[in-house]
Amino acid sequence: MATTTSRDESDYDSSCSSITIPDSSRSWMSNLSFSSRRRSSVSVCSSTDTSSLFLSSHSKPHKANQTAWEAMKRLRSSKGGRVGLDHFRLLRRLGSGDIGNVYLCQIRNPVVGLPQCYYAMKVVDREAVAIRKKLQRAEMEKEILAMLDHPFLPTLYAEFDASHYSCFVMEFCPGGDLYAARQRQPGKRFNISSAKFYAAEILLAVEYLHMMGIVYRDLKPENVLVREDGHIMLSDFDLSLKCDVVPKLLAKPNSQSSYKNTKTFSSTPSCVVAPMQPVLSCFKKKSNATTTTTITEHADNHHGDDVKVQQLDPELVAEPLNARSKSFVGTHEYLAPEVISGQGHGSAVDWWTLGVFLYEMLYGRTPFKGENNEKTLINILKQPLSFPRIGVSSSKEIEEMVKVQDLISKLLVKNPKKRLGSLKGSVEIKRHEFFKGVNWALIRSVRPPEVPSDLHKNNVRTSRVLLPKLSKKQRDEPYQICHSFDYF
Repeated sequence: MATTTSRDESDYDSSCSSITIPDSSRSWMSNLSFSSRRRSSVSVCSSTDTSSLFLSSHSKPHKANQTAWEAMKRLRSSKGGRVGLDHFRLLRRLGSGDIGNVYLCQIRNPVVGLPQCYYAMKVVDREAVAIRKKLQRAEMEKEILAMLDHPFLPTLYAEFDASHYSCFVMEFCPGGDLYAARQRQPGKRFNISSAKFYAAEILLAVEYLHMMGIVYRDLKPENVLVREDGHIMLSDFDLSLKCDVVPKLLAKPNSQSSYKNTKTFSSTPSCVVAPMQPVLSCFKKKSNATTTTTITEHADNHHGDDVKVQQLDPELVAEPLNARSKSFVGTHEYLAPEVISGQGHGSAVDWWTLGVFLYEMLYGRTPFKGENNEKTLINILKQPLSFPRIGVSSSKEIEEMVKVQDLISKLLVKNPKKRLGSLKGSVEIKRHEFFKGVNWALIRSVRPPEVPSDLHKNNVRTSRVLLPKLSKKQRDEPYQICHSFDYF
């Protein structure tokens, strides 16, 4: 069944969600109303009884030194490994998705010695998911969230069930999403340097997903959240496709030497025979460069072979090239031609959406948007790519604009086999002139274009009117949840 989401203004949802709990002392959440932004094509995943045990022993190296992760570890330890809804205080609704809602929350009893932390809790009605035949998508998102450990991807701190609802506690991003951030920019578009920064971090996140055998399929500004430090986090994985991937370690091409009839041997195997399994961390201590011995045989050389040893930094290529799906999923303006045609698509759809994303960041609109969804799809299939004129202030900016337009043009090739990234994935895209000078290993050390202010300035204040202070008795008393417990 087709699952697409339009980006028209009609997709704005002004409805509010409520939480109704029998205990009148906690019925205050039912009076809260928060308007949501453009509806996204998300699904929120369900849970199983065994996954909590898995999470209790699962480590996240990227979060090892973070307060929020440490607080959750101590909470789980103090509760005998069990974490439930009664351990959290819901503060307000942050937004809604295709299946569930997201709430801002805190641990009810602050952990001694640690500051109070904010979390985002996704809530999904498993019964509603089953009725809408989206249970498989929900389970896929849960599986993917549990295996992620990357600085630009979400961390699943805890998950549990409450009646027929499943709850997922993840990190809270106070900076909102890049769609809202773009609306705040002059002319509702980012400058080139800002677009490059966000595109580079997204590229690393998608690279990691592909390395794990995950085709994202839902890249758009609404799904790119901004953390407190200004760096990004991709969200929503219910439309993702999971498959096997065989990583390969290839030597970089050396333009300084050209040999005929060469035989290259590497001390590192060229491929792995088994599908790649989840890794603990995407950043590890840099290993020594691979020694590649190039043996050159000359026809006119009767004195033996010349042997030249070169030190080359290998390139890891882990692209799920064999992934194929005919599902019609995504957001209309971001759909790749091969998705619309129904002839089957693979990981190249993520590079198409990266091109559309860059275009929207720079020009304030998507490249093929039509008067309605049908015309948008026709434009994607038939309309040639064009770039509107925008003002530039310097010759350097002109050079950068030429480079980014060239990158977008190569990403938005309608034939997926000829699209940049279709052969070696992110390796090809990183080499493009637009990303020249980007220090990929230290990108987290770069100051982001915008760093969100403190939580009070980002409209996450806990109003005394809406959020009454609970007494110690109320804090210690667990929730009494029955079947009338309603999030929607």
